[in-house]
Amino acid sequence: MLGRKVTLATCALNQWALDFEGNLQRILKSIEIAKSKGVRYRLGPELEICGYGCADHYLESDTVLHSFQMLAELLASPTTEDIICDVGMPVMHKGSLYNCRVIFLNKKILLIRPKMIMANGGNYRELRWFLPWNKPREIEEHYLPEIIHSVTGQETVPFGDAVLATKDTCLGSEICEELWTGNSPHIAMSIDGVEIFTNSSASHHVLRKSYLRADLIKTATSKNGGIYLFANQKGCDGDRLYYDGCAMIAVNGHIVAQGSQFSLDDVEVLITTQDLEDVRAYRSDKTSGKLTANEVYPRVHANFTLSLADDVYVPSFQPIQIRFHTPEEEISLGPACWLWDYLRRSSQAGFFLPLSGGIDSSATACVVYSMCRQVCFAASNGNEQVLEDAQRIVSDHGYVPKDPREFCRRVFTTCYMASENSSQDTCRRAKELAEQIGSHHINVNIDSAVKAVIVIFNLVTGKSPQFTVHGGCTRENLALQNLQARIRMVLAYLFAQLSLWTSGKPGGLLVLGSANVDESLRGYMTKYDCSSADINPIGGISKADLRNFIQYCIENFQLTALRSIMSAPPTAELEPLAEGQIAQTDEADMGMTYAELSVFGKLRKIAKCGPYSMFCKLIHMWKAICTPRQVAEKVKHFYRTYSMNRHKMTTLTPAYHAEDYNPDDNRFDLRPFLYNTSWSWQFKCINNQVTRLESTRGNIADGVSNEIK
Repeated sequence: MLGRKVTLATCALNQWALDFEGNLQRILKSIEIAKSKGVRYRLGPELEICGYGCADHYLESDTVLHSFQMLAELLASPTTEDIICDVGMPVMHKGSLYNCRVIFLNKKILLIRPKMIMANGGNYRELRWFLPWNKPREIEEHYLPEIIHSVTGQETVPFGDAVLATKDTCLGSEICEELWTGNSPHIAMSIDGVEIFTNSSASHHVLRKSYLRADLIKTATSKNGGIYLFANQKGCDGDRLYYDGCAMIAVNGHIVAQGSQFSLDDVEVLITTQDLEDVRAYRSDKTSGKLTANEVYPRVHANFTLSLADDVYVPSFQPIQIRFHTPEEEISLGPACWLWDYLRRSSQAGFFLPLSGGIDSSATACVVYSMCRQVCFAASNGNEQVLEDAQRIVSDHGYVPKDPREFCRRVFTTCYMASENSSQDTCRRAKELAEQIGSHHINVNIDSAVKAVIVIFNLVTGKSPQFTVHGGCTRENLALQNLQARIRMVLAYLFAQLSLWTSGKPGGLLVLGSANVDESLRGYMTKYDCSSADINPIGGISKADLRNFIQYCIENFQLTALRSIMSAPPTAELEPLAEGQIAQTDEADMGMTYAELSVFGKLRKIAKCGPYSMFCKLIHMWKAICTPRQVAEKVKHFYRTYSMNRHKMTTLTPAYHAEDYNPDDNRFDLRPFLYNTSWSWQFKCINNQVTRLESTRGNIADGVSNEIK
């Protein structure tokens, strides 16, 4: 009897760059789980052996060597017997490095399949390290190193763009970016008879991205049928990105299994049992299913079946309702998981946060509280790794985290740093929020430190700067604001380093930043102030999304102290109070609203607009609320201040990447930091168009010209 039922597994693994032994153990655990459920094929994430985020370590021969050493361990392990294992690692072939899948069975490598389409935009730099395989449907012989030959007895194995033919079906591989391209390999593979498609990915989290990924996975099998397995990296593997797991399985255009998008489980295995006849029946009604393939793939044959011939109990696939988190839930979960990975892998004892009583620092505090909730939830569900990590962090081997507030007090210190310019309202708000989340909260007054620095300046120069309201100039006013902000940063690191020492506890604390993505874009921060920290969980999130997240925390975490924080105007509190009340607000200082900043950011980065193109788009978008001249002034003001402050992005605290208009200069948004801030020609083009529009008074839609006079 022809076998029909196949049991397959895909994984989401929390791998860590260069943690070869830890990565190996997580791979073996996933294979062990899969085998215990009768799985015959197991797929893992992209570059899972070495970890995806190795960056320039890929250029080191050690990374390739150690990857082969781990592969040898996998090949020799009894755990990998009688199951096709598909793992990811870098492979050197004919002097060039490739991002590869290594598919093996019973101590024999069946195929090494190199990645053909590199991810090379935004956060990705794969062409810096890897060569794409540019020989479609061709294979070559790859000579194995002795460490592998000694295990497999093979001297050479197939290397290239081929598919794997078992005795009962055919499997074809895609690697991450190949799903996202317009001419994905699965299209030609399906016409050539491939029934099972696999995709090993390292796909990072961005707010509102998950629905697009799910659509691509569904679409991959909706036209020509098939079973599609999607594996993904999860967790923080060493930098700003959080890989959000969410392994998926689709059949004939429907999602039939979905893993968790955010969890603290290091190993998650998604298993499905499907009937191959469902794929064949689906294709029989499709014209494309009857086509003869013009693009024939080389087939590597495996003397193995994924199905069992005597198993007559075959399932029909059952579509599921895909679960999508709201953006507020994503902010609550993603950055919290990222913080937990960073904390447990950095060998530190907790976090320190300057808590100002404003929305941004309060949002950061809420993310830490959400992390504590997830740790307690995972521990209560028997997650031994989370429990072990929590005990090590708090230096108590008998400790079990049960209450998020109690755990928060052990790992989280908040500090209100008051000055003579601080209001009682913000002090009260910070204290109330700290009480509700359970953090260890302290109050510090920085006035004596500020005055001491001014005394030193006076001794050297004979001058004492004054605020504008006291007769000082703009330069004096700004310098005094920056001085307060920078002293707060110095104190934050002092307390983070020594707070636990004062109470006889081991370890130090990681300093958390709380500048949002819009403020970074505008440069509305002091260089080396409290925006300077070890990491920033909200640095890639907009002010609008943070406000929605705060409302979510009020409703779901019962943090009522946030209500007064939500209703207060954002302020830096760096200038003197007016009769005890705040006289300074963020939006007045910036000369633009946070909503406008988000629009500017998306047009600058995502739409790739310079000043002139941005003006042309905004006179349409804002025609109901602004004249062309008003739009021109807003655009010019944004570009002046953006370029004037761009140098601050070179020292921006590493932040969780959550928005595609992130201005992070270190990885994502590569631009100069010394600009001609007059933008003379660009602004001249804008001014010419404004004059033309005002003189003709025509319809704006017809008024934009590409002519430069």
